[in-house]
Amino acid sequence: MPEHRPIVLDAMRPRTFHPDRGELHGITVVVDTDGPQLFVGRCDQVVDAGVVLHDAAEHRDGDAGLSKVDYLARAARVGFWKQHDRVVVPASRVVSIRRLADL
Repeated sequence: MPEHRPIVLDAMRPRTFHPDRGELHGITVVVDTDGPQLFVGRCDQVVDAGVVLHDAAEHRDGDAGLSKVDYLARAARVGFWKQHDRVVVPASRVVSIRRLADL
């Protein structure tokens, strides 16, 4: 009779099909910039040139009467509307990257 060993999974570690693309690959993230722009999208990878996002939304502080904080609160609660299939946020403009789910 074959021996059955338990499979131990690290439940806290995100799984990805492309581990060479970084821990945020495939995760919906918020990329804040040093200006009025903010991006929300699915992270492809973080490279020297910047942060590559797929299916991303772009918000400018004050658009639709929403500050960056208000926009993120709404995006975390009900989601966001895709505006770009693919966008690269230049590294020189990036102030922070965080998971939308952490908001």
